Amino acid sequence: MMLGSVLNPINSTIISVALIPIGDALGAPPSKTAWLVSALYLATSLGQPVVGRLIDIFGPRRLFLISTSIVGLAGVLGTLSPNLGFLIAARVLLGFGTCGGYPAAMALVRSEAKRTGRDSPGGVLTALAVANQTIAVIGPLLGGLLIAVGGWRATFALNIPLAVAAVLLGWWRLPQSAGTGESPRRGRVAAQLDLPGMAFFAATLTSLLLFLMNLHLRDWYLLVITLVAGTAFAVRELRAETPFIDLRVLGGNTPLLTTYGRALVAYVVSYAFLYGFSQWTEEGYGLSPFHAGLVQIPMFPLAIGVSIWSGRRKGVRGKLLVGALGQIAACLILLTLSGSSPLWSLLLVALVFGVPQGLNNLALQNSVYFQADPERTASSAGLLRTFAYIGSMVASSASAASFGERADTGGMHALSWVMLGAGAVFLLMTLFDRSLGRVGTSD
Repeated sequence: MMLGSVLNPINSTIISVALIPIGDALGAPPSKTAWLVSALYLATSLGQPVVGRLIDIFGPRRLFLISTSIVGLAGVLGTLSPNLGFLIAARVLLGFGTCGGYPAAMALVRSEAKRTGRDSPGGVLTALAVANQTIAVIGPLLGGLLIAVGGWRATFALNIPLAVAAVLLGWWRLPQSAGTGESPRRGRVAAQLDLPGMAFFAATLTSLLLFLMNLHLRDWYLLVITLVAGTAFAVRELRAETPFIDLRVLGGNTPLLTTYGRALVAYVVSYAFLYGFSQWTEEGYGLSPFHAGLVQIPMFPLAIGVSIWSGRRKGVRGKLLVGALGQIAACLILLTLSGSSPLWSLLLVALVFGVPQGLNNLALQNSVYFQADPERTASSAGLLRTFAYIGSMVASSASAASFGERADTGGMHALSWVMLGAGAVFLLMTLFDRSLGRVGTSD
């Protein structure tokens, strides 16, 4: 479960220190290499809820095996890519391949809780969160090490052994049964999948994310497509017997919707720091990819320690409040940095970011587990990551707009103001959400 769930964050974070070397090797500025980030999140944003829905119906085993096999194929294609366009295509394939791990893990946790009658999987949920946080934090360091040893192509080649291990473990250990209570009804599989609903959802999200990738008024037509496709999606889902996303249930679940919105703004801050700070430390501050990864090491022990410590405690409100304050504090420190700042100040901002890194992901994950319809646990978990990836797309677009042709200090400060605004929204959404006091406080 943990190996499958970390395939996405490892590819999300390891690329952060590879963007500059890839750009140098392929002659592309930061505004172009940003598509390597956006491509993966576009594919994953679409794929996560779709694969989650398939897991709810068919169980985690077959979807897990198919998706992790695709990860291995994408690793091969990325390693052999001759140009940026081919590399972007490999990242799209990689995004679809990493969609199965996390929803499958959440479905397995739910089915085991149902089987044993013990719906208090705090330790397992903490282990999943810690695994994802560990990879998210050490990803830049691992990426820098791989680049130092084998060049940027090694960051793609890493997926090949990981995919092989995931497929073998999944084949050996994953159960055949469905994850969350639903089972495919013979002759009605197409109706249960709601293919028209999936198509409208894909059109809505694709047009929205393409607009966010390159914010400009000349692309106004993308917002029109988003509105039309979104309206068609809502009409379809409200009329469908077995909708892809049950808007009637979801619309009545305000706490879950608020959690999704909170995830979006939280990940704007998280991913803007991940990509923006990494690029600035290399190009604006002058560090090598390996040393840029080393600078972020302080996040590693603190984020893991915070996750383990807070995972033993029920409730999520306190975690989210401290996480929000940690994001705001880190953004304020970023605004004081320059190309001549002492190295310890870079280590300090990484250390401060370790607090929200360790708290927010765990709290958001636990919120969805307790707030979602039990029979749609996998698709609800997939939607959580979809909203997180929309946040990452906003962060990627903000990074590209802030840096332009070069990741300099002025661009990093402009990006920090965007992060600070998102962090303030996250804090306000947490302060005024009274439903958080009931999440996870009883079995």
